Amino acid sequence: MSAVLYDSPGPLARRRELWGSVVGGAVLLGLVALAAWYASGRGVFGAERWDVLYDPPKNQSAADVWDSMIVRGLGATLRAAAVAAPLALVLGLLLALLRTARHAVLRVPAVVVIELFRGLPVLLMMFFGLIGFGWDSFGAVVFGLTVYNMAIIAEILRAGLAALPKGQAEAAYAVGLTRRQTLLSVLLPQAVRTMLPSLIAQLVVLLKDSSLGFIVGYPELLKSIQNNGQFFGNDYYVALFVVGAGIYLAVNLALSWLARWIQRRTTRTSAAPAQVDVLSTQSIAGTGSAGPA
Repeated sequence: MSAVLYDSPGPLARRRELWGSVVGGAVLLGLVALAAWYASGRGVFGAERWDVLYDPPKNQSAADVWDSMIVRGLGATLRAAAVAAPLALVLGLLLALLRTARHAVLRVPAVVVIELFRGLPVLLMMFFGLIGFGWDSFGAVVFGLTVYNMAIIAEILRAGLAALPKGQAEAAYAVGLTRRQTLLSVLLPQAVRTMLPSLIAQLVVLLKDSSLGFIVGYPELLKSIQNNGQFFGNDYYVALFVVGAGIYLAVNLALSWLARWIQRRTTRTSAAPAQVDVLSTQSIAGTGSAGPA
């Protein structure tokens, strides 16, 4: 396979890349070993620093600790993301369509909204919902996640629409489709399929940004870890944060796997009609050439 953006590396370059990978891996392992040695010297790996996960003090049970983190903490995180993600997708789609409108009356306000909310921090929007609108912590978190991510999603979809060949729209207009029909039936499905990995990645960012909700008092996973650490003592923060990091990684890796699975399914689905068209064309061509001499 020929390389398009750069020349394929030769034997010397491949040896250099191999040695670079070996040296980089050795340095990384050395840093991990140094961090583990430092943590061991401070007693981080002692059983008394981890028993909060299986035999917590202060007359609490391990079920109480895990319930507070997984059921209540992670449940609150997923609840906020489950409400904010559809809202951000729908509003982002609407902004992307307005952003590509021909009339400036529709296009300019969409540009202003996108640039405004894309440039503001998520936490600031949460505080605005909490203090400015007087909402509770859940409403403030959903508001902050929605308005920021809808602007990013709108730009992702706009980029997907801009990346499509102009012939797609011209062919749709040639068969009599209106601009609205062309956008909804021809261009937008292709843009969504093309930008699907970026959209899923942004949803992962949305889920991670929900951890900012602990600052406005929302009892999500990070807030649950903080409450447990304050209740049981600072010595247990490492164990609690390791568990929290593992939970975040598991959820985000599951979303990434879902994105790859959906991309494979959509790729196979879009490739099947093209294969059928090729076979039909070949069949018609063969039939036409099989006439009497």
